[in-house]
Amino acid sequence: MIVNTLHFDVATFGAGPAGISAAIAAAREGMSVVLVESSDTIGGVMRSCPGMMLGGGYPCGISVGGFFEEYTQRLFQAHPPAAQRRTCSLGEFGDEVVYDPDMGISTLYQLLEENGVRLIISSVSLNVNTHDAQIQSVQIVSKGKITEIVAKVYIDCTGDGDIAAMAGVPYQKGNKQGLMMGATLTFFMENVDWDIAFADSTDPYFMKFAEKGISEGRIHASIPQIYFLRGFRNGSVFFNTVTVTGVDGTDMDSVLKGTNLARERVLQLAQFCKEELPGFKNAVLSRIGPLVGVRETRKLEGRYILRYEDINSATKFPDGIVACDNPLDEVFRDESETHYSHESAIENGKYYTIPFRTLVPKIVNNLLFAGRNISVDEKAFASVRGMPQCMIMGQAVGVASAISVKEHRPVQEIDPELVAKRLGSLGVNGIAHQQLL
Repeated sequence: MIVNTLHFDVATFGAGPAGISAAIAAAREGMSVVLVESSDTIGGVMRSCPGMMLGGGYPCGISVGGFFEEYTQRLFQAHPPAAQRRTCSLGEFGDEVVYDPDMGISTLYQLLEENGVRLIISSVSLNVNTHDAQIQSVQIVSKGKITEIVAKVYIDCTGDGDIAAMAGVPYQKGNKQGLMMGATLTFFMENVDWDIAFADSTDPYFMKFAEKGISEGRIHASIPQIYFLRGFRNGSVFFNTVTVTGVDGTDMDSVLKGTNLARERVLQLAQFCKEELPGFKNAVLSRIGPLVGVRETRKLEGRYILRYEDINSATKFPDGIVACDNPLDEVFRDESETHYSHESAIENGKYYTIPFRTLVPKIVNNLLFAGRNISVDEKAFASVRGMPQCMIMGQAVGVASAISVKEHRPVQEIDPELVAKRLGSLGVNGIAHQQLL
């Protein structure tokens, strides 16, 4: 039974980096906006992987700008500062933003409130009603209450592309064989002696220690590299190491099963680190993620599919909406392989842009999407999914949604270069015919 109906100009689903940016951008363009989140906390991957660094925001050493720059500057300028720009100890990833996890999420809440975005949490999309290639409404359920959301434009930033899939947008799930990148349960260890722990730079993935742990049966064989980085606070170390395969992010039973399996491996690894790794003797385990972080599920079919060849040739599209030079951060899909790839996607000193058309479906004339569900081939996907890029994708569809409403145009008829130019005026760098270098 539908209890009530809510009307908005723009309805955004998924309160991760893309969705939050999209909702704020649309609100700043004069739209009434609702943001619907299925969990009880906003942040997306920043929630499921607390403290996950904002990597990829500085292609060729220059900020992508826009909402990413606004958000990080707010953290940098907090009293005391809540974030810091650092060069990643893994050279291929360039500069990243390391931040206090609690302040990072709290600042996102503040930005939503300041911009008048209506936030609805703990609400799952139940049904998408469509007619004549247009979404009429979306029904959400929370605590036994069904609410109908009616909007002029809908934005899918769910990561999994739930709204678009229910509206009939074609998609590819995982790779051509249907296998998805492994999901990782992140955690912190505190009270680590940084000077000792990071003294040896010749083995940044601590592979020799991992080999010892695996051979002695003390850590799982899927951990051939022990990947950790300095956290924001002194003595804090962030682990992005324990990965499980076979997790379908669109199936919560599968996510829970993967999380429970990963949690066991986290406890084993933390104990091994205390016993074997330099600088960890007095370390304590903290901030295990609530669920495994899902990297890949649905890639939606848009008006353009961004391909690896576009990336490798440093293509800068006329409707490019965000710059990127991320490596191919490919995570194994089969535990028998346990292979990580961080090879360069593009020649050093160059970058490409992600075109707006990858965020627009061929069908459904009042729907846009942004984040890791964009229209991209499986190899290019390994590069485009950085959180800073997702923030600007969100900003792009937020701006575009307002254009669609104001001009009474289907999203497919929006001038994509107009979106890029508007983003350029909002401080997004390296697009709209402006070079980073």
